[in-house]
Amino acid sequence: MKSSYVVIMAGGIGSRYWPVSRVNKPKQFIDILGTGKSLLRQTYERFVKKFPAENIYIVTNEGYRALVNEQIPELSQNQILGEPSGKNTAPCIAYACYKIAKENPQAKVVVAPSDHLILDEENFFNCLNVGLDYANKEKAMITIGIQPNRPDTGYGYIQYHEEQNAPNIHKVKTFTEKPDLDLAKTFIASGDFLWNAGIFIFKASTIKAAFEEYLPDLDSLFKTGNAHYNTKNEREYIKGVYQQCASVSIDYGIMEKADNVYVVPGNFGWSDLGTWNSLYDILEKDDNGNAIVGNKVRVYESEGNIIRMPSNKLVAIKGVKGLIIVEDDDILLICDKNLEQDVKQITTDIRLAYGEKYS
Repeated sequence: MKSSYVVIMAGGIGSRYWPVSRVNKPKQFIDILGTGKSLLRQTYERFVKKFPAENIYIVTNEGYRALVNEQIPELSQNQILGEPSGKNTAPCIAYACYKIAKENPQAKVVVAPSDHLILDEENFFNCLNVGLDYANKEKAMITIGIQPNRPDTGYGYIQYHEEQNAPNIHKVKTFTEKPDLDLAKTFIASGDFLWNAGIFIFKASTIKAAFEEYLPDLDSLFKTGNAHYNTKNEREYIKGVYQQCASVSIDYGIMEKADNVYVVPGNFGWSDLGTWNSLYDILEKDDNGNAIVGNKVRVYESEGNIIRMPSNKLVAIKGVKGLIIVEDDDILLICDKNLEQDVKQITTDIRLAYGEKYS
């Protein structure tokens, strides 16, 4: 694994987990699962089992650098890549891969989110190894696809060719972003669609060639930085780059356009933990289907709720059904689980009414 690197993307705000996830400490830095470790820390500990610690990089907002330092003190400052502003995943991946390629032109890179749940790590690493081996042999960009078990409208979908280019490697036909329910049902029925896990594998040279072809403006900006990567001038140079570069996702900018994109189907207990309902799905529940995080929560004649309370807060709940009930510091959210997609709009309204204090 000496030439294999990991880039962990940790720059998002996680607004759908409001009020626990806030601008000053978003979801990836929080112990969402009640395990005593943040999602970012769990992600780092997962990868460091198989990859050299010095080959793991975190890309995050510059304002979160101190949080990364605090939660992963093992990292050097050179391994924490601070983005001056959020510009989606293409600039994030370009920055990391051009920097890594300067250090090791033969590098193979795994790019992964910081806030996903993976229960079966053995199968997860098996999928990564399949992808790394193929990326090393071929000029291929590989994504990990998850076997869907329901027509979920919250995920992107990957359609793939049935024939295998190598064991467990399929060429991608199409990417589709978050379809409506009817289209999602059609995808599931067809049997040749996977959920897009947002995990990518490629050689640094392969993704650089793709940037040059499909996003030449970004390529030019980050290629010019080659003289500055891994020097004291890097941060200042990146500030200028982010003022100029467009906000674009790697899916839209490259993966949907390229013809050398492949997928490894995986089934390893994955969840993107994107919403309170996705957290509800994986938490243990009582006999009435209530998922509870908190030491002093008493529930009576209630069912199907997700309840998350501070450990020192005594809470009694009676006669309610299908609610999200979450308290953090000075905010209490009570919301119908079926309306959780409105949480993002609620945070926008509250920001307009009260400023940044509660966001």
